[in-house]
Amino acid sequence: MASHRRPKQPSRTRVTVLTATAAAAVALTSQAAQAAPKPSKDQVKAKTDALYEQAEKATEEYDGAKDKQKKLEQEIADLQDKVARGQSDLNTLRDGLGSLASAQYRTGGIDPSVQLFLSSNPDDYLDKASKLDQLSAQQIEQLKKVQKKQRMLAQQRQEASTKLKDLADTRTELGKKKKEVQAKLGQAQKLLNTLTAQEKATLAAKEERASRDSARSVLGDAKPASGRAGAAFQAAQTKIGTPYVYGASGPSSFDCSGLTSWAYAQAGVSIPRTSQEQANIGTRIYSQSDLQVGDLVFFFGDLHHVGLYAGNGQILHAPRTGTVVRYESMSTIGGPFEFGVRV
Repeated sequence: MASHRRPKQPSRTRVTVLTATAAAAVALTSQAAQAAPKPSKDQVKAKTDALYEQAEKATEEYDGAKDKQKKLEQEIADLQDKVARGQSDLNTLRDGLGSLASAQYRTGGIDPSVQLFLSSNPDDYLDKASKLDQLSAQQIEQLKKVQKKQRMLAQQRQEASTKLKDLADTRTELGKKKKEVQAKLGQAQKLLNTLTAQEKATLAAKEERASRDSARSVLGDAKPASGRAGAAFQAAQTKIGTPYVYGASGPSSFDCSGLTSWAYAQAGVSIPRTSQEQANIGTRIYSQSDLQVGDLVFFFGDLHHVGLYAGNGQILHAPRTGTVVRYESMSTIGGPFEFGVRV
């Protein structure tokens, strides 16, 4: 018969130890919370600026992938059109060769080798065709045209297949970059949400004052712009106050390279979409004192930010998420000036 024993109660010593341990854990948690005070608005701004810079770098990579996707789609469409037209031409050539064979048959005897050709691939056959006395020069010429067209179609189909794979890879990369940008912006927004309404207003007012000061500075003396650069700069000026949106190239929103490419397009000049590609056109200007209004100006070692030189050390650009197209001092961009480009 089983015995029924009462569970052994914990000793007073053990209870005391457990209570002390729990109390210590609570105390440590409280100390940890006290050791991580709420960051100041300046600290929040510094962290969000760093996140915005990372987001802008990812944005330029996103723009590059999007531009590549657009070009690949057009190239694939062109190739598919060529293949369709080439297949139609091939069918016409085959029909013509069939007509020759039919005419030969009606006049007294089609060669068996031609019959074979009409129902098979002519590549192996053509190497021997020129040696056969039974074939006419016209038939041989027609065979050569068919073979050339078949090889061209095979090459175009292979090229289209390769580009389709590249397009699939590019779309995957595009999705990754989009998620990366959104993640950085989400982190920045969480940090900003820790600020009070008054702190947010203070930071916004500070940026607004800096932009007004830059705008006043632009009114001073500056080297004259060339015709195209001047026209691009004037176009960009009409977009002051337009919001920054990553991946946007106008006319109602822009990212940094979206603004510069749009502005030059208004001046009748087509330039690449991304800042890194824009850096490789025109004439480079390494001295800030040699810059002219409308020159492209690039910042950071990887050239992920670009704007238009506005004169007197100021630029006109689309800075980052949460801002608008505005003037800003080159000294406050957050990264070093690398060089300018005169288009």
